[in-house]
Amino acid sequence: MLRSIRTLAALGAGLAAAGTLVVSAPASAQEDDFTLYAREVGADEEEEEEQQPPKVGDSFSFADDLFQEKGGERVGRDGVVCTVVRTGDPMDIQCVGTFVLSGGQLTAQVLMTVPLSETAELPEFDASVTGGTGDYRGASGQIRFTEDGDYQKLDFDLGE
Repeated sequence: MLRSIRTLAALGAGLAAAGTLVVSAPASAQEDDFTLYAREVGADEEEEEEQQPPKVGDSFSFADDLFQEKGGERVGRDGVVCTVVRTGDPMDIQCVGTFVLSGGQLTAQVLMTVPLSETAELPEFDASVTGGTGDYRGASGQIRFTEDGDYQKLDFDLGE
């Protein structure tokens, strides 16, 4: 879900950058508000001579490493799948992600509006926390995603 927020992998060549959704455990799993930084891990990129615009139903996936501070030690990871649900410029993509944390896992989802222009910036966006396991069982709330250089900043609000 999220990209982590971060730049999403290109869907064909028609998909420009979007955010990833990522989550990781705070220093204490009891904290309701915390901030993490996500950085997309390497992926195989296909080179296409002729780029086709995305179609409804096209999907892509990506993964992020999660950090409590930029350049710090890795504290978690995620896996995200996104599907195009509306074409045009901008287009809509539905993203769902699972995030591995020190005390369990969190899930989140978002319907994002993504500009296709390579020069357009992805605005801040919020994803809904839809559940969790372990220390995060019954989790709810939201995650605010903001681009932050080579990383994506994730501000978690798991309070009620």
